[in-house]
Amino acid sequence: MDANKYAVIMAGGSGKRLWPLSRKTRPKQIIDLFSNQSLLRHCVSRVKGIFEPENILVVTNAEYADEVHKHLPELPLENILGEPRGRDTANAIGLAATVLSLRNKEAVMAVFSADQIIEPVEPLQEAVRESFRFIESHPEALFTFGIKASFAHTGLGYLKRGREELSPHETVSAVAAFKEKPNKSTAHKYIRSGQYCWNSGMFVWRVDTILERLERFLPHNAERLHRIGQAWKGRDRGVVLEKEFPELEKISIDFGVMERAKDVYMCELECHWVDMGSYQTLADNVGQVDQDYNATTSGTRVEWMDSSNNIAISENPDHLIAAIHVEDMIIVHTKDATLICRREETENLKSLLERMERNGNDRFL
Repeated sequence: MDANKYAVIMAGGSGKRLWPLSRKTRPKQIIDLFSNQSLLRHCVSRVKGIFEPENILVVTNAEYADEVHKHLPELPLENILGEPRGRDTANAIGLAATVLSLRNKEAVMAVFSADQIIEPVEPLQEAVRESFRFIESHPEALFTFGIKASFAHTGLGYLKRGREELSPHETVSAVAAFKEKPNKSTAHKYIRSGQYCWNSGMFVWRVDTILERLERFLPHNAERLHRIGQAWKGRDRGVVLEKEFPELEKISIDFGVMERAKDVYMCELECHWVDMGSYQTLADNVGQVDQDYNATTSGTRVEWMDSSNNIAISENPDHLIAAIHVEDMIIVHTKDATLICRREETENLKSLLERMERNGNDRFL
């Protein structure tokens, strides 16, 4: 394994759409719901075949950086980077690149998301290795991965493939365009054309290349990141980080860099890929579904009577959920909070949490 290649795992999402399982002090990435493993542990396991633990970094919220380190004790403490405030993916990546530049400006960093399920892992690992080979001969390139679209998804961004570049082992394509979440008819057009795939949100590039692009496209953010880097090895690291990071413009790496840059390339993965951001995707991937389309996790005790198309999850295996004649509901039980809502109403969870905070129930957030 190459000591100059690093994995950066973004694990900073608050997971509001998975409340009450996910909380401020216990993000969705470390909930042990997935074959008794967390999303974050699954992600680390995927990349361990390519990177040594000392070359794996996690960018997370500073509030639960210690919890993440307890969750991943094999990683060095200095590899857990805590953001004082979430400023979206451009700045999570910028912070990691800034820290890595102090080790080696010409290092290559691969960016992954802890929110995803990818099976099997072999296509991803081979694609990452292929991206490394491509970056060696194209050091100015920004590399990303598309996912072969299995249906006309309206909740994901898309990549449009451009010209093909023959690399030694696989076909790499230029990215002709980034497309935001389409409506249903546009998504069907994308699928029929055969030119589009889902945007995975995973990237590979050299550290100096991404820092140069950040300086070009987001100069005010780059200036603050530079000040953070200057103080990183000194006693003022925490003070400077707390001062500068919250002032960064909140922007995604797609909007901030990828959609503006040239020399953007991709390869397409054919695998089971899910961005785990809702109870529906959780039920689809870790739930057990009965003949009436009621989904539950393996540790949940439930009795359904004349009920269909529900999702029930309990953290306590000794707690029984019983339901009579309910349909299209989500029932989630934790030790101190229970959620009951219709399946189509989960988009209102953010508003519910804001209401809880206003009403003095912020200790449950």
